[in-house]
Amino acid sequence: MKTASVSELKAKLSAYLDAVKAGQEIVVTDRGRPVARISGIPVAEQIESRMARLAAAGMIRPGSDKLPESFWHADRPDDPDGLSLRFVLEERSVGR
Repeated sequence: MKTASVSELKAKLSAYLDAVKAGQEIVVTDRGRPVARISGIPVAEQIESRMARLAAAGMIRPGSDKLPESFWHADRPDDPDGLSLRFVLEERSVGR
């Protein structure tokens, strides 16, 4: 676990945040005494938070139930020209 004084944290905030993103925990000290702890947010919480923001903005609608078991055994639709994959890759390339 790393420690950083308030002044050091202010001067090198980006570097300390990178360390937190990498999984480290930072203890902040004020005149040599620990006053705070900075730690990362678990990925699951980040995803839930993002999903909640998207739902609040009306960009997604959360599912109301689990998919039926028959869904997993249904035949896939025909796509002989590979259009589905092409459109997904194209959408990813423009940053959507």
